[in-house]
Amino acid sequence: MTSIQDSKVKLYNGVEMPWVGLGVYRAGSGDEMVNAMKCALQAGYRSIDTATYYQNEHRVGQVVAESGIPREEIFLTSKVWNTDQGYRRTIEVFESSLEKLQTSYLDLYLIHWPQPETTFETWRAMEELYEKGKIRAIGVSNFMIPHLKRLMENSRIKPMVNQVEFHPELVQPELLQFCNENQIQMEAWRPIMKGRVNEIPLLQELAEKYGKSAVQVVLRWDIQKGVVTIPKSVTPERIISNADIFDFELSEDDVARIDGLDRNARIGEDPFQIKI
Repeated sequence: MTSIQDSKVKLYNGVEMPWVGLGVYRAGSGDEMVNAMKCALQAGYRSIDTATYYQNEHRVGQVVAESGIPREEIFLTSKVWNTDQGYRRTIEVFESSLEKLQTSYLDLYLIHWPQPETTFETWRAMEELYEKGKIRAIGVSNFMIPHLKRLMENSRIKPMVNQVEFHPELVQPELLQFCNENQIQMEAWRPIMKGRVNEIPLLQELAEKYGKSAVQVVLRWDIQKGVVTIPKSVTPERIISNADIFDFELSEDDVARIDGLDRNARIGEDPFQIKI
């Protein structure tokens, strides 16, 4: 891996997914978000993570269409929201997402959160869409080990990706090990803790040691942990900086020291409160 454009991991079905992408949660759908996406694509990003819930799929599609970058070079992810789950509804909202994103297929489609009554039927719809070639990879978001086990017991195709909250204060080693053992690629949302990584003394120390920012140290840690990462930013300087993590490597000792920051502390909601 020498740059953001050639940094890819191969999912168990052979599809290649970029290690680093741009998340657009709470980025809005106005000019600020559009300019952020344009900056990211110019900086070499080729993975964009959106969702029905974010209400900006139409702007993501517009920017991709106008970018001049061939569609097959961009890895587009979207997600089915909780209230849209169920077999028939999932197919309907998926087709709506395709229309908004101005594309005939998605590279990755995720169940946004596990849901007690509808997740298995949602997954059945996604399996069919995958087998029809409308999705290159299917996965889940915010699934813990019990959710993954239940889904795998009640499905034909196991998830290729599990996107979860993952950062230095929420390392979840058991979940990461389970995903690795089952060839499910972990992906981090909120990897920089809403910028709070800048306030952690150890990360400040490591930033000085490596001549990088605390954010860059954490994003590099993600990759060395084998976790895909999608930091969200609408600031051009930060977007460019977040991509500049391929010219250094953390020592094993420093990776372990960052692991030691784990407090099992969530910023977002706790998926363990949801049973399927």
